[in-house]
Amino acid sequence: MDKLEFVAGPEEQSVRIDRYLAGHCGEFSRSYLQKLLKEQAVSVNGKPVKANYKIQPGDQISLLIPELQKLDILPEDIPLDILYEDDYLLVVNKPKDMVVHPSAGHTEGTLVNAVMAHCGEHLSGINGVLRPGIVHRIDKDTTGALLICKDDAVHRDLAEQLKEHSIRRRYRAIVCGNLKEDEGTVDAPIGRHPIDRKKMAVNYKNGKDAVTHYRVLERFGKYTYIECRLETGRTHQIRVHMASIGHPLLGDAVYGSSRNSKNLQGQVLHAMILGFRHPATGEYIEFEAPLPEYFLKLLDKLRKR
Repeated sequence: MDKLEFVAGPEEQSVRIDRYLAGHCGEFSRSYLQKLLKEQAVSVNGKPVKANYKIQPGDQISLLIPELQKLDILPEDIPLDILYEDDYLLVVNKPKDMVVHPSAGHTEGTLVNAVMAHCGEHLSGINGVLRPGIVHRIDKDTTGALLICKDDAVHRDLAEQLKEHSIRRRYRAIVCGNLKEDEGTVDAPIGRHPIDRKKMAVNYKNGKDAVTHYRVLERFGKYTYIECRLETGRTHQIRVHMASIGHPLLGDAVYGSSRNSKNLQGQVLHAMILGFRHPATGEYIEFEAPLPEYFLKLLDKLRKR
């Protein structure tokens, strides 16, 4: 078990311990740090503290990092559409109907199962035993480019790029209705839905900052083909933001209509472009995941109409 120790400075007066740790332990995700706090693995002046503890100058802060658990998720020989790979990372084009990482009751057929078979032991372990190599994720029914890390140093660097909003992400989507403007921005915080805890929502009271830029690519009367650029990466961000302005994604039964006139399997959303500074070389690299077949066929039908 590793132990990290810090001494709070005068400029950190009254900072919450969870925020302090997030700022000083960039190699760990916030959810992992919250987990350690709940498990009383964080102490101040020798006593365990909760996430809302406010730091005082001179506080002696210690963080116990448990040994990485052996992953009981089995590798599976599932074909991967690899857009790029080197000794440090890989970029894959995730298909529709594939969950990114295992969860309770869902331990097979995920992207993690496939990546474990492909990479063996060469995956970062920062985000815990269920998410080896996973820096960011996309929904089960969203397709497109996803980044996987092979070691912790690369993972830390890319996690910081995500935090600084310097990673370039462009999505393609088809929304319901005819957008009035050719381009626009939705700047609205996203948090848990106040009633339905399984959903996200625009939440001005408890949400986190979220910004989505969109521009129209084609109009089809009842539908609009758009590109979205993310400044932030909140859960279901594009789906929630577009629904909040009256244009939910086509096929999105959670944030849009439960009717499925196009016989679609979930929302029409594709992570098309992913660009970032390579942690090892310092060079900017960018990848484009081609539109999946179902998306191309749908566009063709709408154009013919």
